[in-house]
Amino acid sequence: MRMLVLGAGLQGSACAYDLLQNPAVAEVRLADQHVDRLPAFLQPYVGGTRLKLITLDVKDAAAVAAAMAGVQAVMCALPYYFNLPMSEAAIAAGAHFCDLGGNTEIVQQQKQLQAKADAAGVTIVPDCGLAPGMVNILAQLGIDRLDATESVRIFVGGLPQQPEGPLKYQIVYSIEGVLDYYTTLSWVVRDGKRVTVKALSEIEPVRFDAPVGELEAFHTAGGLSTMAHRYEGRIPTMEYKTLRYPGHARIMEAIRELGLLELEPVDVKGTRVVPREVAIAQMQPRLTKKNSPDLVALRVVVKGTKGGKPMTHTFELVDRYDAAHGISAMMRTTGYSLSITGQLQAEGAVKPAGVHTPDECMPGERYVAELGKRGVLIRSTVS
Repeated sequence: MRMLVLGAGLQGSACAYDLLQNPAVAEVRLADQHVDRLPAFLQPYVGGTRLKLITLDVKDAAAVAAAMAGVQAVMCALPYYFNLPMSEAAIAAGAHFCDLGGNTEIVQQQKQLQAKADAAGVTIVPDCGLAPGMVNILAQLGIDRLDATESVRIFVGGLPQQPEGPLKYQIVYSIEGVLDYYTTLSWVVRDGKRVTVKALSEIEPVRFDAPVGELEAFHTAGGLSTMAHRYEGRIPTMEYKTLRYPGHARIMEAIRELGLLELEPVDVKGTRVVPREVAIAQMQPRLTKKNSPDLVALRVVVKGTKGGKPMTHTFELVDRYDAAHGISAMMRTTGYSLSITGQLQAEGAVKPAGVHTPDECMPGERYVAELGKRGVLIRSTVS
């Protein structure tokens, strides 16, 4: 198999590393504007025959087409606003495509490519990271194991193992993405109807086994992806909440309500300034902890009935920084998820052709097993 990874940042690099662990993958093309800044775990492959580095401007359509030529699958770890044009390019190249998603409006636009993808005999799978992605596949597994589903509740967060400072948080992926989720309305399903709730609202405690302990959960956008639309009128309750250490949400809510995350420029002594850009410039260096190991905590709770009796399926994960290879928990759970999706697509295990979100098309049991091979262990319980 020949595979192309677009984007050589944290998640793209982890995706490429995971692909290289599969002997059946003969070539991994890793494309980015800057391919000279690779993490240490990829350095042993640089200069070898299997990892091919491509300097690529994804706005250059001809260069993108050349990079995609002859590959079985494209895994996109670029900012979400490139997902639609890259999907179109993959269809034209006759290659399967998956991405990290995160923007439901763009996913809906990708859905409009159904006929073209079907005609090309390829699968397009948006939203293939951790959340959306892994959590949606687990939610679907729970739904499939019940006769009737009453509620789906998803909790997930990337956290420092040793919390510091007032926010008790460190950057584990794009801070721009985090702030988008904190300022965008979140779709949920209540009483069978889709409604929106404010981000950072309805804080509740969620307890994990020590040493993680008690966390707080609150609404953020994006995690349910299209499941809120798909199950409206069919499942009474569906919601997604982000996990942080206690106290985080109230501080971020105050920062937001003070206008410091606004995107409209304001006048500051004669200069037009975007408040959020200032906030990012100030927060990013303070929340970047190069040598601070992270963890990912996840819980998906699906309640309903089976054979007329109440039943609850719970999926739980606590994954930690891989010190041996220098790969963060967020990279393992997000980048590896993207890699697994692309490999299953290339193998023909994702059907049928067309555009489908992970909960619609991924073979859930196989996906969980593949995570387990990588030490990303999902614990499943029934009560």
